[in-house]
Amino acid sequence: MPAMDSSRFLSCLFPILFLMINQALGQNCIDGKGNYTTNSTYQTNLNRLLSSLPSDENGNGYGFYNASYRLNSSNEHIYAIGLCRGDVKAEDCRSCLNNSRYALPQSCPNRKEAIGWYDDNCMLRYSNRSIYGVMETEPSPAYYNINNVSSSDLDGFNQQLRKLLESIRSEAAAGGSLRKFAFGNTSAPSFQTIFALAQCTPDISEQLCSDCLVGAFADISSIYGKVGGGVNKPSCKFRFDLYPFYDPTTVKQLPSPPPITPPIHSPPPSTNTTNTSQGSKSSKSRTVIIIVVSIIASLVLAMFMGICLRVRKAKKKLQSNLIPDEDMDEIGSAESLQFNFDTIRIATDDFSEANKLGQGGFGSVYKGRLFNGEEIAVKRLSVNSGQGDLEFKNEVLLVAKLQHRNLVRLLGFCLEGVERLLIYEFVPNASLDHIIFDPIKRAQLDWDRRYKIIVGITRGLIYLHEDSRLRIIHRDLKASNILIDEEMTPKISDFGMAKLFGVDQTQGNTSRIVGTYGYMAPEYAMHGHFSVKSDVYSFGVLVLEIVSGQKNNSFRHGENMEDLLSYAWKCWKEGTASNLIDPALTNGSRNEIMRCIHIGLLCVQENIPDRPTMNAIVLMLNSYSVTLPVPSQPAFFRDSNVGSDMTLGWKNSSEVITTGSDRSNGNSVKAPENEVSLITEVYPR
Repeated sequence: MPAMDSSRFLSCLFPILFLMINQALGQNCIDGKGNYTTNSTYQTNLNRLLSSLPSDENGNGYGFYNASYRLNSSNEHIYAIGLCRGDVKAEDCRSCLNNSRYALPQSCPNRKEAIGWYDDNCMLRYSNRSIYGVMETEPSPAYYNINNVSSSDLDGFNQQLRKLLESIRSEAAAGGSLRKFAFGNTSAPSFQTIFALAQCTPDISEQLCSDCLVGAFADISSIYGKVGGGVNKPSCKFRFDLYPFYDPTTVKQLPSPPPITPPIHSPPPSTNTTNTSQGSKSSKSRTVIIIVVSIIASLVLAMFMGICLRVRKAKKKLQSNLIPDEDMDEIGSAESLQFNFDTIRIATDDFSEANKLGQGGFGSVYKGRLFNGEEIAVKRLSVNSGQGDLEFKNEVLLVAKLQHRNLVRLLGFCLEGVERLLIYEFVPNASLDHIIFDPIKRAQLDWDRRYKIIVGITRGLIYLHEDSRLRIIHRDLKASNILIDEEMTPKISDFGMAKLFGVDQTQGNTSRIVGTYGYMAPEYAMHGHFSVKSDVYSFGVLVLEIVSGQKNNSFRHGENMEDLLSYAWKCWKEGTASNLIDPALTNGSRNEIMRCIHIGLLCVQENIPDRPTMNAIVLMLNSYSVTLPVPSQPAFFRDSNVGSDMTLGWKNSSEVITTGSDRSNGNSVKAPENEVSLITEVYPR
């Protein structure tokens, strides 16, 4: 076959190969999100939502569709998102989504959450949880062209591909709220041309789009050495190949900003030339008029600019009392997260007592319902809160960047005058302490559920310590800061006391110690030294509480009240660690429970390097082939022969301590009344 014919043949063959592979990786049925019953009301409403999704009222005009449906007689919602490739025509986009609304439920029968990519033209996903504005990276199927890059060209090919992908990543991320889509091509070795495109759902921010594509590019290792391929993620995608698989001529142009017209127009020159003197006078008059009007316009413009500058300066001064200048730009860039105060006021019925969920030292938490039916939890920071400004800044800047199923999700914030509000997803099953420490409710937590909670907290901490864009030390991990959703999935909450670390930073110091008695690592409580191992210590205390069903500082053994860590260590040394197990646990793997006790004791060791990392802990939980080291004595261990004056004298586990540079010498530090956690009692009435 001649070279030209061979080239044409391959050009025709590549789309067919991609289509075949795409169909194989076309859909993902999300496990663990619940199922619905065939012919149920849920299925009827899901079909109704999907049929109405590709309509003009649900679309933005650029291939993105978003809709939700509230189920009758329940608080459950169904959410759906559709996205077409940026170069797909409107009629082809709607056709693809209409076809996928039949194909996806058939491929994932009875699943409440599913996602599918079809013909590389459109993506459809639906869920029983809110998915709008959330950057998600899993599942992430990859597909590829079966042909390989020549080994002699591989380095040069990959180098040019990386440059091209980085270029279109930046362009796609900066695309705006209507469309985040970019394409391009570059020359490769052996007279080849690489074509590529990148796209994000336009509901996420520029930074989240960029982060999603960076993660997608990292997955290219699974298709390394191929002449073409791509990765699909719920929030973004990219694709490349050696032929122009996209059509630049069908990309709909985004609207241009309105032109700026000059405020003053000079009158047209006079055509009267019969009277030179009269014309000269008229010309002079026009000149004078133009000069006078210009001066007046300049003065008005100067006055207007002066007023604007004064208003802006006053507004900036007001907001500077809330957030330092260096952080204002970052919050301002998240305009899509900002709620109007009246919207939240109406949602909470004017912050009524009936909607109040809890009270903390920095304000109150209210349940609310938005216009679209979505339930929210609103943290209203107290105007007179001594540390509220710092906590508000921390939560907005940190939590808005965090997206993980085991972290409570920040939906937005509100800044209006002295009002500072944080809007979170509503988590209906209260916090862990309201379940695990209740003698009646904790009986509902069998070992499988408790183990699921332990694993979920582990994954959330790994994300904070290792996998998020920024390394974060929580510093206040405790049972009341673990919220439990309707599927008993744990969600770490309350980042008002979190510390932000650089990527390469491993530890830090502070003269302001914040945290909760009983959960604080000794090096932090006494010296202000904190690191990821500080959170590991708190996690170890939490694991022992979950296994025993008892608070760390009021463990009841028979008629005696003991410290949980001291009792656990004595039982371990005496070979009676099974005495620590909650009597309510009548089933479950005894080996698994004992292994969790072992891991808990490893986490609370006094020697910091001996404590495992969260990555090591998840390996210990998932693999019984990993031999666990022998734990050493916990920090703050109190022997029965040692007087209570040798301990920190821990008090109620809901008490939070904070000190300045004048720390006490090893004795307990009583917290000021307003120094408590932001969300200490968030639970439905």
